[in-house]
Amino acid sequence: MYVPKHFEETDPEVLAELMRAFSFALLVTAKDASPVGTHIPLHLDINAEQMTLLGHLARANDHWQHFDGETEALCVFQGPHAYISPNWYESDGMVPTWNYATVHAYGKPRAITDAGEATDILWRLVGDNESDATGNWSMAELPKEKIQAQLKGIVAFEMPIERIEGKWKMSQNRSPEDAQGAAKGLRASTDAGLDAGAVADAIEARIPRAD
Repeated sequence: MYVPKHFEETDPEVLAELMRAFSFALLVTAKDASPVGTHIPLHLDINAEQMTLLGHLARANDHWQHFDGETEALCVFQGPHAYISPNWYESDGMVPTWNYATVHAYGKPRAITDAGEATDILWRLVGDNESDATGNWSMAELPKEKIQAQLKGIVAFEMPIERIEGKWKMSQNRSPEDAQGAAKGLRASTDAGLDAGAVADAIEARIPRAD
């Protein structure tokens, strides 16, 4: 990923926060010069500073056959993003742009054949996404036979992250006045998109403050 220095984000906690908040990722591999992508929710596990992504695919999706522990994969986590209008800047002669936050995680996924490990991954994914708002459904509500039947239709996998890139393009290359104008414009716009507030927050968090 092209990451100019002023947009680079390397803080592991910031990267992990985005991957957990926007856990529906695009997983891409390339084998025999042919790229393959699958959109899936992923669970981020951190153990002794090692980040590992856990997930599963439908067994009918032959993408899992790339998960041999040797073929490199890319997982793209898309965070908040929004269009930035030149009308919001204080400076004249500016052009439109797009602000966004994203994480690219690289590793070599390995298919998991142990039923217990695969079941644990399902528990984690459900736990990531259930809440009071959804009624806190639990895997415990399923009969053991039902879980075993479901496992036959999926392939679970783990992908230790070997390399990670974070890009927060949030007007850091603009003057503080222009950056603040972009944030203000996003908050005032009625059609800037669902992520407008989050992008405005991210812009303001990166505006240099005078001592």
